[in-house]
Amino acid sequence: MKKIALIGASGLVGSAILKESLRRSHLVTAIVRHPDKITIKGPGLQIKQGDVLSGQSVPELISGADVVISAYNPGWANPNIADETTRAYNSIIQGVKKAKVPRLLIVGGAGSLYVAPEKRLMDTGVIPESFMPAIKALAGVLYGLQQDGNDLDWAFFSPAGNIAPGERTGKFRLGKDNLIVDEKGESHISVEDYAMAMLNEVEAPEHHRERFTIGY
Repeated sequence: MKKIALIGASGLVGSAILKESLRRSHLVTAIVRHPDKITIKGPGLQIKQGDVLSGQSVPELISGADVVISAYNPGWANPNIADETTRAYNSIIQGVKKAKVPRLLIVGGAGSLYVAPEKRLMDTGVIPESFMPAIKALAGVLYGLQQDGNDLDWAFFSPAGNIAPGERTGKFRLGKDNLIVDEKGESHISVEDYAMAMLNEVEAPEHHRERFTIGY
């Protein structure tokens, strides 16, 4: 049983991670801006209202956790999504260090995955230009962690190119920095299987100070 501090627990991916965590009987502190959005119940669930844009509040919110999982997303309709993504992750990373939580797992983006040598998904032109600032900001979080020489034990978990509600199959493939595609050349994963893989990483860590990815 792990003590998990889950940031962004009410979002699409965060809520799936919350369900999977409780399904496995972990103790979860769900950190959200709007507690009323958490409709899931469970004996191991504690809900805390908090805004990770406030760097001073993060250590207190996550204190005592064995692992922090961040599914933070300011919202795709937020005009300040890129700036808030950068600011929030600065707060989260510094907060994890200050609170001395041993491990940080980040729900990453697919845009920085490679589709060919020296060519990332976000370099292909297939992603709408309106999404690019946010995608580049999240990629910047990864690159910043890769350049950080401290001993923070982090992992950046990029989903497939398409992630959506579906089935919890437990049948998927994991990789590192390259986009995983199926026999049709499509890259997809259900949020349920993504959450399952994330909790597998919580329970049996295999990725340290690196990015990994998932797909069918």
